[in-house]
Amino acid sequence: MADVQEFLKDFPLLNGEIDGKHIAYLDNGATTQKPHQVIQSICGYYGGCNANPHRGAYALSVKATDIYESARKRTAQFIKAKRPAEIIFTKNATEALNLVAYSYGLQNVGAGDEIVISISEHHSNLVPWQFVAKAKGATLKYIYLEEDGNLSQEDIETKITERTKIVAVTQVSNVLGLKNDVKSIVKKAHSVGAVCVVDGSQSVAHMAVDVQDLDCDFFAFSGHKMLSPMGIGVLYGKYEILDAMEPFLRGGDMIEYVQEQESTWAELPSKFEAGTQNVGGAAGLTAAIDYLEGITFDRIEAIEKDLVDYALPQLRELPYIELYGCDSKQDNKTGIIAFNIKDVHPHDVATILDNDGVAVRAGHHCAQPLHRYLQQNASCRASFYLYNTREDIDRWIAALKKVRGVLGYGA
Repeated sequence: MADVQEFLKDFPLLNGEIDGKHIAYLDNGATTQKPHQVIQSICGYYGGCNANPHRGAYALSVKATDIYESARKRTAQFIKAKRPAEIIFTKNATEALNLVAYSYGLQNVGAGDEIVISISEHHSNLVPWQFVAKAKGATLKYIYLEEDGNLSQEDIETKITERTKIVAVTQVSNVLGLKNDVKSIVKKAHSVGAVCVVDGSQSVAHMAVDVQDLDCDFFAFSGHKMLSPMGIGVLYGKYEILDAMEPFLRGGDMIEYVQEQESTWAELPSKFEAGTQNVGGAAGLTAAIDYLEGITFDRIEAIEKDLVDYALPQLRELPYIELYGCDSKQDNKTGIIAFNIKDVHPHDVATILDNDGVAVRAGHHCAQPLHRYLQQNASCRASFYLYNTREDIDRWIAALKKVRGVLGYGA
């Protein structure tokens, strides 16, 4: 697409060769490549104004503080939070979700209560709730799937009950690539007095997110999945809920006063940001947000839809390809295609594709319960982003056609 060529040049890794090959990078669900604009923002911070924020009265420290707090304001605008203090910076979505589990879950879940999550959750939005349920004597319940891979509406209606204290659900499955109607799930959770935690790791880079419209109580995501550097993540929480929570980490910069035997906490958002923060990562996150909004999510969604619509008919023509979450009637499909090749282990598939310069993910994608539910040990996953092209799809399909032959199965 012409749209893609317009900004493909911004991504240095995709314009050069690695080990003598150009890479068709189809592992964007794991992490995205970084444009010049983001790389330059990180280098600009470390090369021009590196200092510890919030701690110094000298000019460099003040400038570092301004960069960090401006990133918070920009992030609040990006997901349409009510105020910047509702944005807590973490190192990734995993830490953000653990923060909610420890600081909210342990404080508000008791014996006999219930926590409801979907079987499609990434381990980061599953394992912490196992911990809370075991620690507090609560029950962990699952929303299972319809035949097409979407969440069971019957389970949503029957499993979220007056006993439910927390509902935790992903906005987009990192395996099946299907969008969940989290707005209706939030409404159901609130109708029984529960809070709703949304994992936005696979959505916020691909579609516009409005946390006030969703009315979710918490929303977590990682910067590295949306063009910014690794090591910066975001937790959004409603102010009144965050304000009532105990801190997750304790130490420098999150305190008000420290006495010999007790301490008091700083106001939001500092209460949840102990220690020296990742200012370079925050600078990169700001640049990534600016870059994405310059493209617009309408264009990003159109690019990904074109790639999915181009790839799926070709995959369906190959009798040895098994697809998951790819029902032809779905209109909530994002740029993720999970698949297997019959009689071939996913790791072998990925290794053979890599020989042709095609990078896909293989394994359980941090979603073992979902794979067991699908009766698969593992799968391959191709995940697209704004810089992928139909030529990338052509290389992927051509490489797939070689796999069985390489292993001696024939066509």
